Amino acid sequence: MKNKKGLPGGRYKPLLKQDIEKIHQKTLEVFSEIGIRVNAPAAFELFQEAGATGDKSSHIIKIPPELVEKIMGTAPSEVILYGREEHGAADLRLCGANVHMGTGGTALNVQDPGASDIRPSELKDIVDMARVVDQLDQIHFYMLNVYPNELEMDEVDVNRFGAALNYTQKHVMGGVYTAEGVENVIKMARLIAGSDKALKEKPFISMVTCVISPFVIDENYGRLTMNVAENGIPLVVPAEPLCGATAPVTLAGNLLVLNVDTLAGVMLAQLTNPGTPVLYGCVSSVTDLRDMKYLAGAVEMGLLNASAAQLAQFYNIPIYATAGMSDAKTNDAQAGYESAISSLLTALAGGNFIHDAAGFIEFCMTASYDKLIIDNEIIGMVMRAVEGIRVDDETLAFDLMKKIGPGGHFVSERHTRRLMRSEHYAPRLSDRNHRDKWRENGARDAGQRAAQKAAAFLRAPKKPYLPEEVRAEILRAIPGIRPMVMS
Repeated sequence: MKNKKGLPGGRYKPLLKQDIEKIHQKTLEVFSEIGIRVNAPAAFELFQEAGATGDKSSHIIKIPPELVEKIMGTAPSEVILYGREEHGAADLRLCGANVHMGTGGTALNVQDPGASDIRPSELKDIVDMARVVDQLDQIHFYMLNVYPNELEMDEVDVNRFGAALNYTQKHVMGGVYTAEGVENVIKMARLIAGSDKALKEKPFISMVTCVISPFVIDENYGRLTMNVAENGIPLVVPAEPLCGATAPVTLAGNLLVLNVDTLAGVMLAQLTNPGTPVLYGCVSSVTDLRDMKYLAGAVEMGLLNASAAQLAQFYNIPIYATAGMSDAKTNDAQAGYESAISSLLTALAGGNFIHDAAGFIEFCMTASYDKLIIDNEIIGMVMRAVEGIRVDDETLAFDLMKKIGPGGHFVSERHTRRLMRSEHYAPRLSDRNHRDKWRENGARDAGQRAAQKAAAFLRAPKKPYLPEEVRAEILRAIPGIRPMVMS
């Protein structure tokens, strides 16, 4: 079955209409009565100039309801994140309840194919992860998913984006760490696109900053948000409120904190550059109240992100949601069921850009090569569920039933041959053989089969996508870029 990215979800609705309206009203009350702390001076001034009330001693900005709605009204309702394949095969049209799923970031460790232990992630892993993702047809985009621990901070942005852009044609999104890094990544993208105009017309990169829950625009991330927006690059400013830690323990309380935080990021981007392509950003989850650690595989994370998709649809802006992770330490049954449940809930709710849906275990601290293969299968099944059941004269097949009659069969019918590949998901990893055939093939479980596939991808010759002259120009013009990412 072919990649079915962009199918409309929205059938699953954990929030009732009155729930959404109540969260919205309380959000407006938080902005006007509690306020947000804006530690970035330039961002503080933007809010004040727009009509918000500011207290410079506390850095608190209070925004009246009508101003919130006015600023939010400038955010685009559709954002297209482009790939670089011919005929737009890798483009992502984010709007309404259209669903796309892919990797996320940023893990500090990796798990090699077939391994149970982990090691610190390196720059070469970004290259190799991009190569694997490029071959997995159900993964719709490559969000930079590991951190190169051996690099200095000022080299991270350009090398992460450079490695990805050279080894996949899928859309590349990534978190950014320095203002200089943002500028150099955009400069590199312009070299690849051919001009600033071409990049803005079809942006094949997008960037992630963040808001600090609850209700804080950090000085560094506030400045980075403005840097990205000034350049017109698609942007997400997600929030990560955690139940019982940086948000109330209740899911409703978490959603209120999330909504205030991410709308603050959307508004900052719009005040900086009205019309900036920006996504509603949700990384909400829960904590293990025994020791306050972050949990990635909880069913509540799926509920929160599915609900966030409804909130984004209420504001008519696309959503960057989170699903598909696991707290398991290896690719066992726990990793499978935790990933599948949150991915399914969030996709059925219509999450537009569902990141972290491929490759993560161990509280989002470890990116696993094998899990990329496994999650490619999960995403394929999830997207089949999103597609739903087509009911029309062709699929009801009444005329065929009339022809076949009682006691007949449909095995050799042209109708069966014509529709079997589009109607049923054909797994790439699952074993559906009888036991004797399974034994003949090595009696491998899903984890072992995934390791075998991942290792095969990595053994294949590297295939850089950037032309040799572009790679040479990037090495010449971009400070800090490592030769290995342009090899």
